[in-house]
Amino acid sequence: MTTPQRGRYADFEGLREKAVALRRAGYSLRQIRDELKVFNNDILNQLVKGEPPPAWTKRPRAKDDLKARARELRLQGWTYDQIEVELGCSRSSVSLWVRDLPRPEPRYTPEEQRALMNEGLARRRAAEDEERQRIKAEARREIGAFTARELFLVGVALYWAEGSKSKPYDRRERAVFVNSDPGVIKTYLAWLDLLGVGRDRMGFRLLIHESANIDASHRFWAEIADIAPTAFAKPTLKKHNPKTVRKNIGDNYHGCLVVTVSRSAQLYNRIEGWWEGTVVAAKQRTP
Repeated sequence: MTTPQRGRYADFEGLREKAVALRRAGYSLRQIRDELKVFNNDILNQLVKGEPPPAWTKRPRAKDDLKARARELRLQGWTYDQIEVELGCSRSSVSLWVRDLPRPEPRYTPEEQRALMNEGLARRRAAEDEERQRIKAEARREIGAFTARELFLVGVALYWAEGSKSKPYDRRERAVFVNSDPGVIKTYLAWLDLLGVGRDRMGFRLLIHESANIDASHRFWAEIADIAPTAFAKPTLKKHNPKTVRKNIGDNYHGCLVVTVSRSAQLYNRIEGWWEGTVVAAKQRTP
């Protein structure tokens, strides 16, 4: 039975013979179409049905070379991870390409693998630490030297962040500063020096866990604050809570230093005013 579409081509079998001959001569479908003037795709496909396309018309698969290389590496004993990194392919692709190949014998014993892993981890941490130190050094250079005004503003913000503050319901107009960071303490004391607050108006006391080395901590903070180890008031000891797992232990734990300023009501009120002025200025900052 002749289909309606074939009916348009009276000599279908003759066209097929020509199409098959052209196909076997290496013609593409487009070339056969142009040669025989058959522009109906369905009829064109029927004319060459059963005849494979010539090799030159087949597009090479983009990943054929990668697949071949992956199989070559797998046969050399490479792991999936190594092949993935080497070829820049996804793990799923590597698995698809080489899953029929035998699994390679482990190159290293478990002990050797752990040693290599630790070695690699140490190298990575060293590189990270080097980069961290580089960034910090660059940042330090960006700060440069302070002017008196810059130190003044830093001190105001530092006190308001870390110093004690009066409440509307409980006015305690005293300048009291507590911190465990030596750099913060040094900056705060430099600020008090800028304000003309002498060491004779300052009191020093440790706030520290009862299990710490009190004498060593006194010596540590005395050097930081440039005072005598005997200048400290009686320390305030934190009682041990057996339910708490403490991490601030060891030789690097020195507790917190409490710095009080006597006759400091006026100073404290000025600090409150300075901070309020800082907030207003921050909101009104010009570009």
